[in-house]
Amino acid sequence: MEKDSLMVLSGGMDSVTMLHEYAPSIALAVTFDYGSNHNAREIACARLHCASLGIPLVEIPLEFMGRYFSSSLLSGADAIPDGDYADDNMRSTVVPFRNGIMLAVASGLAESRGLKAVMLANHAGDHTIYPDCRPEFVDAMGAAIAKGTFAGVELRAPYTGLTKGQIAIRGASLGIDYSTTYSCYRGGEHHCGTCGTCRERREALAEAGIDDTTIYVNAASSQE
Repeated sequence: MEKDSLMVLSGGMDSVTMLHEYAPSIALAVTFDYGSNHNAREIACARLHCASLGIPLVEIPLEFMGRYFSSSLLSGADAIPDGDYADDNMRSTVVPFRNGIMLAVASGLAESRGLKAVMLANHAGDHTIYPDCRPEFVDAMGAAIAKGTFAGVELRAPYTGLTKGQIAIRGASLGIDYSTTYSCYRGGEHHCGTCGTCRERREALAEAGIDDTTIYVNAASSQE
């Protein structure tokens, strides 16, 4: 398989799964430091998995987002709500047009490196909460990227219709150690266990039949 793509990699469960599943076609990965509560911990995971697969990783700072954009994800651990991974509870964590900005940068990087495609690990569970994860956005952004690059760079988002649990099932078949990924929006040393992303992580691992070795600070609450 030709190594013709660049992947946007966070270091969370979904993008790490995609990195492993599509490694034969990925020539380069890019991760962005945009000032989120959990950025540093995710980036450490991104480095680890790229190193294990021999895929080069480019780290690009987007600190202006943390300074100028409004989101609880950029406002410290205390700003993150507890509760389920649902629209009414997670709306505050939206970073306006985050994927649009990252994909624009990634597409320029891909064309600069002579690559044919950019990959994004959005999934179906994000559709109701995050506008820049929805199929309509992927289609529109893909068209813009293709029209805005001489090479007609392609946007590939193969997980768009999958749930996080279905992605975890794929990861299980690949033997991915999810303890080397990070999800918690509070960004602590250990997962808090009570925010929406911690709950979503636990549910996805359970659906995939994976023993959850994640250390949750509030273990009892995470099981509710």
